[in-house]
Amino acid sequence: TVVSKNSFTAARLAVGAVVAAVEQVSLGKWQNAFCAIRPPGHHAEVEQAMGFCLFNNVAIAAEWLRRKQRAERVLIIDWDVHHGNGTQNIFYERGDVFYFSAHQWPLYPGTGRAEETGNGAGAGTTQNLPIPPLTSEAEYLERFCEATREIYESFQPEFTLISAGFDAHRDDPLAHLELTEAGFAALTDHVLSLSEKYCEHRVVSVLEGGYNLTALAQSVAAHLERILAAAKMT
Repeated sequence: TVVSKNSFTAARLAVGAVVAAVEQVSLGKWQNAFCAIRPPGHHAEVEQAMGFCLFNNVAIAAEWLRRKQRAERVLIIDWDVHHGNGTQNIFYERGDVFYFSAHQWPLYPGTGRAEETGNGAGAGTTQNLPIPPLTSEAEYLERFCEATREIYESFQPEFTLISAGFDAHRDDPLAHLELTEAGFAALTDHVLSLSEKYCEHRVVSVLEGGYNLTALAQSVAAHLERILAAAKMT
């Protein structure tokens, strides 16, 4: 992971932005939020930077919710094309934060097998959905929606955090999935609908990967349009 003299400051600001967004949503001042930050975070371990990630923004936000807002059940949904090994490992033995990842398999970092489901107090609160390369968008959406619907029903989260990577786009150079901007809009609508039902709309989305700038911009725009539309409807 390459850094410069300004990387530490940028990483701290990224964490601060996510925590600030989570605070505003948890207090009911905002319905939801999207954090357009860099660097991303979901590969960062407790004591190790990794995969372009310095601090694990989403994990820190989840821990803030647990400690400061006394949230009992926080759900992290990670649709970045790479598995969020850092986020999984941080909460792997805890039952208060559920980590779900849909990612291309096999692919960097080599973690995220379906049999990785948590340990100890966290048994059953990790769920991985490995997606083979070149899986169609329709099949991806069907599998994602079915899995997440079951998670919301069983876990009953109080708050949803999205690790929103857009590198599962069909034009991204680092992977081989088939999502489009419309697919990301559909993912967004699905998660927002479930969050409305189970956690009073409380959703904060946090930017992760995306390496084709045109595809990234168009996918983020589609994602934001759905977030804003949901806010206007309530």
